[in-house]
Amino acid sequence: MMTWTDLTHDWASGFARVKSRFPELDERDMPFLKLDRARFEAYLADRHNLTMEEAREEFADFLYVEALNRECGG
Repeated sequence: MMTWTDLTHDWASGFARVKSRFPELDERDMPFLKLDRARFEAYLADRHNLTMEEAREEFADFLYVEALNRECGG
């Protein structure tokens, strides 16, 4: 499974993929949020009108799909 560390290691390309799934994210807010997954998930919940649990689940699903894409060469 893709991890938070994997995503933040190459944030430039990672953010584009995150933004395609979560379009309400604002790149200007990312410099500090990308340092802390919990803060990022709270921001995600706020921007997309989700509960914290929903944001965690949606983001975990995103990471899972990204891992599958990586395994398939996509």
